Amino acid sequence: MTHDSGSGPTSGSPPGSGLERRLFTRREPAPNEPLRRVRSRTGHELDVVDLSDAGVLVEGRARLLPNTHLDIHVVTHAGRVLVRCRVVRACVWHLDAERIRYRVALAFDRPLDTSAGSPGSAPFADLIPASRTA
Repeated sequence: MTHDSGSGPTSGSPPGSGLERRLFTRREPAPNEPLRRVRSRTGHELDVVDLSDAGVLVEGRARLLPNTHLDIHVVTHAGRVLVRCRVVRACVWHLDAERIRYRVALAFDRPLDTSAGSPGSAPFADLIPASRTA
């Protein structure tokens, strides 16, 4: 399997342009950050490779098919939040005799604040009903 170099017809940018077309900046979560792992509502553990306010790239043993929807539990400094996602793409990332791992791109249904923030911050406060925050 070959990986795209980030230029050419599949990336949408001319070769060598260095143009970033994403609306939101991607970042890798810190090792001690709660966003390092997420869990699907059905219980599948997924390791976060990188994330942005629009979605997350995860790796795990769960086979998730493109264009399907799922809910994931995201643990933030404010607590656990259930987020609706769509599987944008998925591929086999690691294969050996004992296991198979997939790498899956998930798009959030709406932009979320996934900034690292300080322990006192609430990056997903907009998703918690007002009656639960009072």
